[in-house]
Amino acid sequence: MVDPVKPGIKRKPIAFGDLRGWIDALRKENELAEIDAEVNWDVELGNIIRMGQGTGHGPAFLFNNIKDYNHPNAVSSQVFTGGQGSYSRLAMMFGMPRDTPVRDLVEICRTIFNKQITPKTVKTGAVKEHILKGDDIDLLKFPVPKWNRGDGGRYILTYAGCVTKDPDSDVHNIGIYRGMVLDKDRIGVLLWRAQGWGTHYAKHMERGDKMPVAFVIGWEPSMGFTGGAPIPRSISEYDIMGSIRGKPVDLVDCETVPLQVPADAEMVIEGWISTDPSTFEAEGPYAEFTGYYAPDRSPKHVAQITCITHREKPILRGCVEGAIPGSYGENPIMSSIQRSATAWNALESAGVPGVVDVFGMPIQACVNTVVSINQTYRGQAKQVAAALWGNSASHVRYKHVTVVDADIDVHDYDAIDWAMAWRFNAGEGDLVVYPENWGAGLDPSVRARDSNVHLFGTGKWHRVLYDCTINLDYEPDSEGRRYPPTIHPEEPDAEGIRNRWAQLGLDRWTEPLKPTKPNNS
Repeated sequence: MVDPVKPGIKRKPIAFGDLRGWIDALRKENELAEIDAEVNWDVELGNIIRMGQGTGHGPAFLFNNIKDYNHPNAVSSQVFTGGQGSYSRLAMMFGMPRDTPVRDLVEICRTIFNKQITPKTVKTGAVKEHILKGDDIDLLKFPVPKWNRGDGGRYILTYAGCVTKDPDSDVHNIGIYRGMVLDKDRIGVLLWRAQGWGTHYAKHMERGDKMPVAFVIGWEPSMGFTGGAPIPRSISEYDIMGSIRGKPVDLVDCETVPLQVPADAEMVIEGWISTDPSTFEAEGPYAEFTGYYAPDRSPKHVAQITCITHREKPILRGCVEGAIPGSYGENPIMSSIQRSATAWNALESAGVPGVVDVFGMPIQACVNTVVSINQTYRGQAKQVAAALWGNSASHVRYKHVTVVDADIDVHDYDAIDWAMAWRFNAGEGDLVVYPENWGAGLDPSVRARDSNVHLFGTGKWHRVLYDCTINLDYEPDSEGRRYPPTIHPEEPDAEGIRNRWAQLGLDRWTEPLKPTKPNNS
């Protein structure tokens, strides 16, 4: 099966089978670092990952020798992370060559998000090899790390697929949310009303009952990718996982909750979340996607665990969260693709013409988004911002939107900065502030009171548009240009020099200036 997207972009979907199949594929392509030396689950493991993942070029990590879990009777002794911490590995997940350009990954993601393959139900699977209930439940039988020195505890939910179901439509939702071990059978979770499972929670609260939940730890890479993506709530992430892998996801019924989970997951934790605030327990702090520790310990929702099912010697899947300069991690890399593709599709659905490219850099996980357009009329950049901010995917993304002309490469910070310097003038209508809007409660630039998601359901952002396109209000000169010509070499001159680059002995030092389409409007 080959998915056509546009001329020159093709993929062959791959179903890896389970997490172990994905690990084998990474091992074969030398994308995996296997660490056999003893590593402490208490902070050391997380620091190794953060220091080793780099700016999208570090390996995936498989830790085989976790302190306190490396004895013969250990239920689990391995931790895997970083599987989607590079664009080369995202390309592998999509079934594309590892050197696929980032803009092609965004294009293929746009196509995938518009397709669905319905899952199928099977009777059983590897995740049912061991079934723990009652006194046999103990979350700390598994090598749950304390990922960061400042974390409030050991976080078992960092990359788990958190499964809930709309009680009206029965559509499953899978999200990626954080959860801290409180004791052997309880997990404190961060649950916002504006999230996918927050919508389900609100419906259960109206009914006065508790919400069933299942936490899936360790499966194919498509689970983490879709779980962290802004999939429309009318569509199950299981359908998009099927689209990525090119075949249906095999699901099994949970043991104690009315939900379905991947049959060959490493581990599934089942339970219920009460809607009674008196059951809340202190959770946090935690090193979040912003690159900062989230606010201090505060009362959060609690998942009461009723069952754990797992494979023999399950591999724990998790990740260190948050991008900081020099260390991107998985979520930022994935977000740059997911959120860019979603933004592009949102612009297309809204009827915004002339969109050439869309991208949000991984360092800020697409909180800042750049859109290049073929500008044909006044106000087109403002239309771009309005379409993005009006889309549900903007909840914790698209805080700052920069719109540039088609000659600016949205993947190049230098090009964007140049456009900001010479095509942006705040006094000419190029700066638009959309105040007191919904936003990320975890953003440390938001005042503490405005970050109270229990009070407001979301944080408060003042969203900003930077219109860095050539201003069509400027009077054209005698040659019809509103701006002077750029200083790009004329193409006939440039082509002759590029042909002599090696002869001139310059190839060992630098590459010739890339041909561009200068905007001399």
